[in-house]
Amino acid sequence: MNSITVEELKQKLDNKEDIKVIDVREDYEVEEANFGADHIPMGSIIDRIDEIPKDKQVIVHCRSGKRSASVIDSLERMYGYDNLYNLEGGIKAWADKIDSSLDVS
Repeated sequence: MNSITVEELKQKLDNKEDIKVIDVREDYEVEEANFGADHIPMGSIIDRIDEIPKDKQVIVHCRSGKRSASVIDSLERMYGYDNLYNLEGGIKAWADKIDSSLDVS
């Protein structure tokens, strides 16, 4: 499985690269803390598969990286995606290393 660090993601966002970032956490988690990623809850991924492009880098994140890894594994096995990257440490790592104003507990 491909992965990306929060520092690498920040650089891509700062450079305005053509990527898609998807947050697979639940609604209440996104309301508590987010950094502007597109929100597709884990349980809705298959229903919203058409929102996940295959022609650009897609970074998937959750709280710590476990749910996003599960989502990526399923999408790779079932739908042949090869452009998905798991955000190492999830939004917790983002809050720790990039934006300490986010309250992720």
